[in-house]
Amino acid sequence: MTNVAKQEALTTPLTIMGGGTVWFTGLPSAGKSTLSRAVADRLSTGRVELLDGDEVRRNLSAGLGFSRADREANIERIGFVADLLARNGVLVFAAVISPYLDARARVRERHERSDTPFIEVHVATSVEECASRDVKGLYAKQRSGELTGLTGVDDVYEAPPEPDLRLDTSGNTVDDSADAVVALLWERGMLR
Repeated sequence: MTNVAKQEALTTPLTIMGGGTVWFTGLPSAGKSTLSRAVADRLSTGRVELLDGDEVRRNLSAGLGFSRADREANIERIGFVADLLARNGVLVFAAVISPYLDARARVRERHERSDTPFIEVHVATSVEECASRDVKGLYAKQRSGELTGLTGVDDVYEAPPEPDLRLDTSGNTVDDSADAVVALLWERGMLR
């Protein structure tokens, strides 16, 4: 993207040009929800929905646990809803840990089959930084032995090898990170 186009993307009122999914993946407390809300707040016209992993788990996947099979089922459900909304003109921001490469690949493939734009944003904040934020107290519970299976600590997180965008929120402000997402969506024709 040229500097002129990037500046235009960051200084004009932003209009959603159609449906698509922006899938924010990363460790707990990496900044996925914060970043997706910051981007959504910049949009002036069009339909946007935020699928926050914690809210979806409470409302759509309440019966699921945290085994690999249950986590994959949760990702599959969120991917289904995201694709359904996106096919119908909604720009979806899915803020989901989604620790497994193959589960994220299936979500991308679902979007490709429906010819719906899909962008993967890896919020690549280090586990040390996430633990220092510890928004939900998960890292403290894991250290005290109250919690096992914490993604990125004592359970697997498979970082995307080639996401559409990789951001380390520990080195950027929320605004800087949101700028990068907006610039990518502008470049891909999803915003104007």
